[in-house]
Amino acid sequence: MGLSKLNGLYREVILDHASHPHNKGKLPTATNTMTLHNPTCGDTINLQVNVADHRIKDIAFTGEGCTISQASASMMTAAVKGKTTTAALAMAKTFSDMAIGQQHSRSDLDQLGDAQVLTSIMEFPARIKCATLAWWALQRALLKDSDEEDDNE
Repeated sequence: MGLSKLNGLYREVILDHASHPHNKGKLPTATNTMTLHNPTCGDTINLQVNVADHRIKDIAFTGEGCTISQASASMMTAAVKGKTTTAALAMAKTFSDMAIGQQHSRSDLDQLGDAQVLTSIMEFPARIKCATLAWWALQRALLKDSDEEDDNE
């Protein structure tokens, strides 16, 4: 497949997740929540996670932002739903590492599901925070139990 066709496919996946987000809405049974805001472009992700027996039983997000931040949140929730918290944290680390140019194995990237298409976004430094915001919210939600608004990301 040519590079232009591949980039077109990536755009289609991103636009589909942004237009038809998975797990968007409020989760009334959340055990862990986190709100993060990216003041650079105005993206906000409100993440709600229901964790039981060290497993993500359910996950949802609300918020507003650019196509990339909303698509990334959709992809992230779809990828981690049903996973153990340890596996979800490892996936978030892989995604964050990928954002700063670190390499991972094909199997690590495959765990990210559709979110691995966001590797093409990493070519545009101004969009990295847009793509990583939801993943950072996941890490913080799973590592502590309090709501926290953070404008420093």
